[in-house]
Amino acid sequence: MSGCCSAVSRNKETDRPSETAKAISRGRAGDVVAVKGGETFLGTHEPVLVVDGEGPERKVTVSDYFLEAETVTVARFAEFVVATGYVSDAEKFGCAAVFSGLMEDKKLVAENVAYTPWWARVDGAVWNMPEGPGSSVENRLDHPVTQVSWNDAVAFATWVGGRLPTEAEWEHAARGGNRRQRYPWGEAEPTDDEIFCNIWQGRFPHQNTLADGFFGTAPVRSFEPTEDGFYNLSGNVWEWASDPFRVRSLSRQAKIRNEQSKKNAEKVLKGGSFLCHKSYCYRYRIAARMGLSPDSASSNTGFRVAYDTWPGEPRDI
Repeated sequence: MSGCCSAVSRNKETDRPSETAKAISRGRAGDVVAVKGGETFLGTHEPVLVVDGEGPERKVTVSDYFLEAETVTVARFAEFVVATGYVSDAEKFGCAAVFSGLMEDKKLVAENVAYTPWWARVDGAVWNMPEGPGSSVENRLDHPVTQVSWNDAVAFATWVGGRLPTEAEWEHAARGGNRRQRYPWGEAEPTDDEIFCNIWQGRFPHQNTLADGFFGTAPVRSFEPTEDGFYNLSGNVWEWASDPFRVRSLSRQAKIRNEQSKKNAEKVLKGGSFLCHKSYCYRYRIAARMGLSPDSASSNTGFRVAYDTWPGEPRDI
C-alpha cells in the first residue's frame, strides 16, 4: 500500500447506525455501457511504479460485459441502505481514514497515520458523515460515495444484480478496447491549463490551486466522458476491482509485497483519486494500481458496478 494515496482504516469495533440515510435517500439506477470483450491486455511494458506491479503487459481475454458509466453516488448508496438496512464496515469499526485537509473540526482526529500525516483516523467517519460527526453529504448527493470498503461495494453490487469489475475489464473499458494509451482520454498529461480529471493541482499536501474547481470529490459526471461514455475513470476516487492484489514478479521486493497482500487479503483499486499528482502519486494512469484490505474505507475510495447481463431491478441481499 502507498500511504500517499489512501490509508487502511481497520480499527475498533462499535456500531454507528446510518441515522441520516433515510433523509438523503434518492437517486436512480446508473447508466450502463455495453463493452465488447475479446482478446485484450492488462498492464504495461513501460511501468512507472514497478513496485505496484503495473507490468509487464500480458494478454488476457474478457467476455462481453456491461459497466456503469459513473461511480456509485451518495444518493444511490443511501437508497441501498434504506432498502436493506445495510451497515458499512466503517460503521462497524466506528471510524475511517479521512484526508486531514477536508477536516473542519481538527478535534475529531483520533490519530494521524504514521509517515503520512495528511491521513487521520477519525471516529464516526462513515459514508454519510465522511469527515466525522457534524459533516454531511447533503450537498454531495451526486458525488461518488466514499468511506466504503470492498465488502460494502460487493454488497451494493449484489443488491443491484451486478458485481465489481475485474482489473482487466476496468482497463479494457478505460482504454476503449486495445488502444495503448496512458489515460482514458489519450496521451495528454493533465496540467493546470489542460484539465481532464479531478486530481491535485499545486504542492501536495499544503497547496491546492483548485484549477479543476474541486478540493475533494467532484460530481460523478464532471469532466468530459470517454468516447464510450465513461466518466471519471481517472481521478476523483479510487475504484474497487474484484481481483486480489498481486505483483507479478520474482523480485524480493515483490515477494515481500505479495506476502503482505496475502496476509491482509488485499484487493485491487484502480484509477487514482483527487489526491493524486504526478510529483508524488502518479497513479491516475490506466495501468496504475493499488491494494488495500477489503475492510478499508477512506475519503477517496469508491466503486462502479459491472454486469454480466443487462441489469434489472435491485434485489434483496
